[in-house]
Amino acid sequence: MQREEFVQQLWLDYIHTHPDIGSLRLWPLSTTAEYLTLVTLNYGPFSITALSAPLARMGYRSVGHYAMADKGLLIHLMAPNDDSSWLVLAELQMGTLSKIPREALTSLVHQSHPADCKGQNLLCRGRPWPMPTWALYQQLQNAHPLAAWLSVMGPRLHHAGFDCERFSDSIDAISQQLESAGMPPLSGPQNGVFSVSSLLEHRFYPSTPRKVVFSEGDEHRLCLGGLALTQKQLSDDHERIAEILLPFHTRCEMA
Repeated sequence: MQREEFVQQLWLDYIHTHPDIGSLRLWPLSTTAEYLTLVTLNYGPFSITALSAPLARMGYRSVGHYAMADKGLLIHLMAPNDDSSWLVLAELQMGTLSKIPREALTSLVHQSHPADCKGQNLLCRGRPWPMPTWALYQQLQNAHPLAAWLSVMGPRLHHAGFDCERFSDSIDAISQQLESAGMPPLSGPQNGVFSVSSLLEHRFYPSTPRKVVFSEGDEHRLCLGGLALTQKQLSDDHERIAEILLPFHTRCEMA
């Protein structure tokens, strides 16, 4: 698979999951995201270790590793070999969950069909394991929101981040348009996945909650992602937004 095809599949899966974001017409359709935040877990073919080789063949190189122990995450920043979107791969460390939710999530993941654990499109083909029960989802939600998110969504794109310096309007103007479209931002610099650097103005807009049908037929409305707007606090032409997105103190030094 070529990188362009991979990104297109990620994007099509993203707007299929979030049709309200797909219908936005606040910027030209040709505008590319500054970065794409993907959530996965440290299990078999879905681990960053396993995914790194196919991503490297598509022209991505690893440029930074970050650890957020309070969130149970290892995050890898991957840059393309052109001006397209960077990848922010957030890997949930299943071992950081307490025993009961860890075993419950592990049992669910182990039910993945072998055919859904192969190929280069593991991050854009949907959930590879059965849908959890509502009770299991609630159990995981109480233990770790991203564990619950993964149980329903599988490894995939959580949100796209846009650099407002690429637009003709300011972050405040675009924010007002998003609020008018029914997408108010979360309070504070959070996006449901990782902490964000204070070097950026960052706002996250959850998508409209959509109906989710669980394995026993329960129907509940859940917000399962969104989009982010970012803007540098200080103008600097030497770094991409993605390079200063994560707090510096979380960066891991490579041996």
